[in-house]
Amino acid sequence: MAMEIAKDFRRVITAAAVGNVIEWYDFYIFGSLAAVLSVKFFEKGNPVAALLSTIALFTAGFLIRPLGAFLFGWMGDRVGRKYTFLVTLTGMGLGTGAIGLIPTYESIGLAAAFILFGLRMIQGLCLGGEYGGAITYVAEHVPDKSRGYYTGWLQTSPTLGIVVSLALIIAVRTYFGKDFDAWAWRIPFLFSFLLVAIAIYIRWQLEETPIFQEIRAKGQMTKNPWKEAFLSSNIKLVLIACVVLIGQGVVWYSGQFWALYFLQQVSKVDPLSSAYIVGAALLIATPSLIFFGWLSDIIGRKPVILGGMLLAAVTYYPLYLWLGQVTHPGNINYPIAVLIIFILVCYVGMVYGPVGAFLAEYFPGRIRYTSVSVPYHIGNGWGGGLVPFITSAAFAATGSIGYALIYPIAVPAVCFVLALFLMPETRHNSIWKPIEAKAAA
Repeated sequence: MAMEIAKDFRRVITAAAVGNVIEWYDFYIFGSLAAVLSVKFFEKGNPVAALLSTIALFTAGFLIRPLGAFLFGWMGDRVGRKYTFLVTLTGMGLGTGAIGLIPTYESIGLAAAFILFGLRMIQGLCLGGEYGGAITYVAEHVPDKSRGYYTGWLQTSPTLGIVVSLALIIAVRTYFGKDFDAWAWRIPFLFSFLLVAIAIYIRWQLEETPIFQEIRAKGQMTKNPWKEAFLSSNIKLVLIACVVLIGQGVVWYSGQFWALYFLQQVSKVDPLSSAYIVGAALLIATPSLIFFGWLSDIIGRKPVILGGMLLAAVTYYPLYLWLGQVTHPGNINYPIAVLIIFILVCYVGMVYGPVGAFLAEYFPGRIRYTSVSVPYHIGNGWGGGLVPFITSAAFAATGSIGYALIYPIAVPAVCFVLALFLMPETRHNSIWKPIEAKAAA
């Protein structure tokens, strides 16, 4: 049917990925500037408490993401993939840009923190609807035999979003110097208005996916995506996907985002140097997401994803100890530091590169947007999103890298064991088969 319609899928992937990169840039600019935001929006008397408060706000944006998945998943399965992720992109851009306009704690007191919290909630809600839309949109355009490879390209977008945020921070910090902490920290947020306008223009040119068009043309759209996804036998699939995604989410944030926090908080590396180290490692390792997506087309989604969880659980402690040894301020071994974070991000490539294809193949088209979005954001929003806060709080309380790493090691280990028995292999599932005539209510 629609295979000939999908011949321009490279343009589709590019458009979806550009929007995705910008949404993740928006989300992560907050985390990348946590240290600056903590002194701008909270009382300065206790800097550790202020930083943890900011990281807690960062985390709150993750915790609300499943609600966004729930709301926008319904919209994506009822209204369509294209318009839903246009709405999420617009909301994210406005929420991020507005952070650059908020008066500071010195100007309006505690109200500054409340406004920041509200905007962070908008970011979290919109991101909750973005990923399911982007991955469903791409998956419903590409051939079955290379879905891991092509969705792997889309999976690079969160990593590239962090790279773009770090690159812009480096550029603005370098250009404005001391003025960065005074006022120029607002520029990366305000820049979001321009980026989102470009992304909206690009995405507006896209058509609806051929699979959704067929479902709609045959009158087989779901009347109630929530009921069909969560109050039917599909709930078992959602719960199994949650197990896989929680393990994946913790590896993702432990390998990428806590590496940045580790350099700044544990090793006390200055913000500019830490941004250079992490940014370089992320750029070099980004192709691993595409490689492991491609590998999953050949050997299967399950062995690649579970292999990443196992390697992470076994090697995090020695790798982070090593990272601490080579990043003493004034005596930083840059090549080795970049190599270590490169290894950590390759684990991310293993767990994250194939997971978009796995989710798209695991759920039926009628409720794919909802079914993909909710487990993804439970796993990444709750499981992964807690990593920066738990690890930072554990280290602040104990001063021990071992205690800080208990959560990043234990969760992938437990999820590996559970998924070994529960997770099915989906590589041979075709989402292009003719849609069944029956439409459940």
